[in-house]
Amino acid sequence: MNWNNLDTISAFAKLSELKGHVNLQEAMSGENGAERVAKYSVPMAGGLTYHYAAKQVDEEILDTLQALADETELTQKYEALYNGAVINTGEKRLVLHQLTRGQLGNAVIADGVDKRAFYVGEQKKAAEFAQKVHAGEITNENGEKFTTVVQIGIGGSDLGPRAMYIALENWAKATGNFKMEARFISNVDPDDAASVLKSIDCAHALFVLVSKSGTTLETLTNESFVKDALKNAGLDPSKHMVAVTSETSPLAKSADYLAAFFMDDYIGGRYSSTSCVGGAILSLAFGPEVFERFLNGAAKADKTAKNSDVRKNPAMLDALIGVYERNVQGYPATAVLPYSQALSRFPAHLQQLDMESNGKSVNRFGEPVKYVTGPVIFGEPGTNGQHSFYQLLHQGTDIVPLQFVGFKKNQTGMDVQIQGTSSQQKLCANVTAQIMAFACGKDDENPNKNFAGGRPSSIIIGDQLTPEALGALLSHFENKVMFQGFVWNLNSFDQEGVQLGKVLAKRVLAHETDGALRAFSDLLEI
Repeated sequence: MNWNNLDTISAFAKLSELKGHVNLQEAMSGENGAERVAKYSVPMAGGLTYHYAAKQVDEEILDTLQALADETELTQKYEALYNGAVINTGEKRLVLHQLTRGQLGNAVIADGVDKRAFYVGEQKKAAEFAQKVHAGEITNENGEKFTTVVQIGIGGSDLGPRAMYIALENWAKATGNFKMEARFISNVDPDDAASVLKSIDCAHALFVLVSKSGTTLETLTNESFVKDALKNAGLDPSKHMVAVTSETSPLAKSADYLAAFFMDDYIGGRYSSTSCVGGAILSLAFGPEVFERFLNGAAKADKTAKNSDVRKNPAMLDALIGVYERNVQGYPATAVLPYSQALSRFPAHLQQLDMESNGKSVNRFGEPVKYVTGPVIFGEPGTNGQHSFYQLLHQGTDIVPLQFVGFKKNQTGMDVQIQGTSSQQKLCANVTAQIMAFACGKDDENPNKNFAGGRPSSIIIGDQLTPEALGALLSHFENKVMFQGFVWNLNSFDQEGVQLGKVLAKRVLAHETDGALRAFSDLLEI
């Protein structure tokens, strides 16, 4: 394999010549638009479909994107990753999050262990623990069932699992798969932990502490906060806590926990929702069978990502179109806009996934790159966002590509008919209208009411947000980020950018400060 910077790739030079090649207003108007919608879509796993008719692409651009994929050896690099190559060059580690949901290639042996067998074994432990909790075989000190599970973690130990729980909560309640309410404590701000603890019955709460190293300052601080609350309530914390950590951490064999489920350094936090980081709490909340369905959706999407034909590989196609938009069209950001309230925290998870992975200015060899890399990611659910930041998206000076997600059916089956249409129909009508409004705009003699159009979008459409669909959606974006990192020649699997602030915070707490750092510390009375 060859690892080369994007600006040395001949296909990228050709792609750069195609800037402005597609007039989106013309392409999406009238029957031309209808033909594009029928033509420019690709099936995904989980019953989803990726539609990209409203992107600024045509057959020549797609052919060039295929050439870019071939020249940058995307499928070969993906194959190397899932077969256990050291892809994380910064930390000299394997990258194995796909292995938590399926065996894509050869057996991966690391540290003398079959890693697929290791991950399956830990998932089985978490599943058996959850089943015993649900059956009342594991209870509180009074022999009463636990009714709430609370995850204590930060970053990837919170954002992904929280987004996945919220995404499936209503579906689980509607289908009889809801076992326990889940809550999350992440911010070291004491108000975060206090608000959760005040809203639950601690005597019937089970706490899941997630820290790979067992030394994460914010997480251990919140653990102490929770332990104090339990003790003050006359409860034994060790009867209310489990740990998700590494086998070598100080939490691994501690008597302070009912059980410990293990992960390793080959799964980054932002990629850990399909490990026990997400598996423990999701199995407790919905049952292991639901978590297994979620894993199956992700596994099927991972298999689709192996296809070398970009027109049949939605994650790779999405990634390459994103590279075209970022590096040729010069668009600075991407908005993720799920028209599903269940996905209300999904954009926050994607912020970390994308921006922590590809927010880099040096390549995988530590050399500065001379082109832009990861975009700014932001988003909110529709239709709320329409009444918030869509003004800038429609009429602002920057063009921001849009990634919509929509479903034909809601999760609960509850709805109401108003003025001849249901709430779900109104929701779907809004996302349909937005796609066309962004693409085609509207001419008006009043400049304040003129919409330039030409604003590209894609939409992922499914029948309903199920565990399989959610797993496929998660995998799609994980693989999109991976492919973009390969194209940009980045290491998408370390995050040195989060370390400096941690180091300085420790200096502040130790009062080892001077200059402006001391002055700001004094302002906050630290």
